[in-house]
Amino acid sequence: MDTLKVAVPAIVYYVQNNLIYLAATHLDAATTQVTYQLKILTTALFSVFLLKKKLIVTQWLALVLLFVGVAAVQLTQTKKKTTASADEHPQNVLVGFLAILSACVLSGFAGVYFEKILKNSAHVSLWIRNIQLAAIAVPVGLVTLVASDHETITEKGFFFGYTLLTWTVIILQAQGGLLVAVVVKYADNILKGFATSISIIISCIVSIYVFDFVITFQFFIGASLVIASVFLYNRQASASHKK
Repeated sequence: MDTLKVAVPAIVYYVQNNLIYLAATHLDAATTQVTYQLKILTTALFSVFLLKKKLIVTQWLALVLLFVGVAAVQLTQTKKKTTASADEHPQNVLVGFLAILSACVLSGFAGVYFEKILKNSAHVSLWIRNIQLAAIAVPVGLVTLVASDHETITEKGFFFGYTLLTWTVIILQAQGGLLVAVVVKYADNILKGFATSISIIISCIVSIYVFDFVITFQFFIGASLVIASVFLYNRQASASHKK
C-alpha cells in the first residue's frame, strides 16, 4: 500500500519527462530551459492549495517576475515559423510551448504530492522513495515503448539506434535524479537557486555554439528576470524555513 502511494508521482514524472523531450524537439534548448522554470510557479500554487503553505509578499513578487520573464522569452519565439528540412524534425513553437507548460504543471503537482508523502512517512528514507519511483516508472515506460515501437524492437532489437550521445543523455539523467536527492537532503534553497541560474546560463552559451542560437535583447531581459525571480523566491523560502 505504501508503494502504491508513490505510483501517482512516479507516473506523473514519467509523463512529464516525455513532455520535456517533446518540447525540446520544437523549441531551442535555451528557451526550453528558461520556460521550464515556470515549474516554480506551479509548485508554489500547488503548495498553497495542497499543503496550505503561506507565501509572503516578496515570494508572490518573485512569481510575478518569473511569469513576466517567461512571457518575454516566449514572445521572442512567436516570430519563428514552423520549419523543417530534409534531415530535421519539423518545429512548431505552439506545440513546444504547450508541452513545456504541461510539464511544468505536472512537475508542480508531482513535487508537492511527493513532498506530502515524504512528510507523512518520515521513517522511510528519500533513497527508498527514489527506488520506489523507479520501480514503478520503469515498467510503465517499457510497456509504452513496446506498445509504440513493437515492430522496430522485434526486427532490429531493443537498443537499435542507440549512440554514444544516447547513452550520455541516459547517464546524465540518472545522475541528475541522484543529485536532486542529494541537494534536497544536504543543500538549501539558495544553492539550488544558484544551480538553476547557472544551468540557464550554460544552456544559453551552449546553444550559441552548438545550435547557432541568437540571444536577442528581449530574450536577455526575460532570462534575467527568470534568474532574478529564482534567487528572490528561494532566498525568501530559505529565510522562512530558518525561522
